[in-house]
Amino acid sequence: MAGEKSQKPASLIVASGSMGTTGELLARTVLAQFQGVDIPIGIESRLRTPAQVEDVVQRAAEAGSLIVHTLVDETCRQAMLDAAARHHVWQFDLVGPLLSQLAARLGKEPAGQPGLYRQSNQSYFNRVEAIEFTVAHDDGKRVEDLPAADIVLLGVSRVGKTPLSIYLSVLGWKVANVPLVPGVEPPPEIFAADPRRVVGLIVAPAQIALHRRTRMSRAGEPAGSYVDQQRVIEELRAAQHFFAQHKIPVIDVTDEPIETSAEEVIELVTRRTASW
Repeated sequence: MAGEKSQKPASLIVASGSMGTTGELLARTVLAQFQGVDIPIGIESRLRTPAQVEDVVQRAAEAGSLIVHTLVDETCRQAMLDAAARHHVWQFDLVGPLLSQLAARLGKEPAGQPGLYRQSNQSYFNRVEAIEFTVAHDDGKRVEDLPAADIVLLGVSRVGKTPLSIYLSVLGWKVANVPLVPGVEPPPEIFAADPRRVVGLIVAPAQIALHRRTRMSRAGEPAGSYVDQQRVIEELRAAQHFFAQHKIPVIDVTDEPIETSAEEVIELVTRRTASW
């Protein structure tokens, strides 16, 4: 470590040869122990050359930032140590000492290749990414991102879009769901999504009305016309008209276990995307 300073740093930079996920998690875990201290964390990922490392250190010096790094490539790690010393930037090596100790104990040199853990556990990271995407795109949020979704679910309130979306995301699908609201035009961004991936959901009116009553009861709010079965019927009729008008395939999930509904959605989307 070089040039330690007592003043609060402008930010903490996590430098990595891969995505920086491990370093960021550890940095946030440690910073959580300093209550009332708010230090921005920046990620500098995919640092594969000494020139890239030099650039990060120089910018850290100019901004007054600290650096923690998880560089497994020996050349880049040494470049970080040298550059930090020249620019008087505080740096902390999160993996170098552990690599050295394990190499000595195991009698084997490390591969020094960034991203090996992520590569060997890619399915896990894909699933985490799908869940994060789905949570961020629930109930019509961030509709501008619909083209990036693996599946887009449409339906009226309480048709079961959110739980089905979350279940599908755990299986690795990036899902966005958009509510169809009476008297409100569906967002035009729906038509920017891949039409093969857009699916409409319907449920029997009585089941939707029951779910709405339960929701309002738990919230301690008056039910009003929201739970009226005739209104539900009209909403479903309007939704089905929208689906038919735009040739959106529909799945009836009435009384279905969520696993069955998920299988139907996956089968439908998979068949449609494979046929083009």
